[in-house]
Amino acid sequence: MNQRIKPTESELEILQILWQEGTTSVKCVHEKVALKRDIGYTTTLKIMQIMTEKGFCTRVLEGKSHYYTALVKEEDIQNGFIDTIVNQVFQGSAMDLVIQTLGNYKASNTEISELKQFIELMEKNQK
Repeated sequence: MNQRIKPTESELEILQILWQEGTTSVKCVHEKVALKRDIGYTTTLKIMQIMTEKGFCTRVLEGKSHYYTALVKEEDIQNGFIDTIVNQVFQGSAMDLVIQTLGNYKASNTEISELKQFIELMEKNQK
């Protein structure tokens, strides 16, 4: 993962809200974070200000409210984390990651069906 785009756990939590909500206020983000853990409004605000400085999001002032929008793409962050996990934890073996994941988390019938379709597509593309 690009070292510049490596969010902390708290930043990732906020990014997930921004990806879901789109442009939103600190108040909205804080309310969603506060549902999961005890956090002060000013702490949420400070994290979001730091995220803006890092280039993770942008801030626009509308009246007295600041609205934030994610600048980094969810897929880019996910890919960066996957690369790190595969290379550092599974010694470069994506298959070991998949096997470990499927062994530890029960996949739904829909997920299993999607996985089968993905494998079929991969097999077709290798011919």
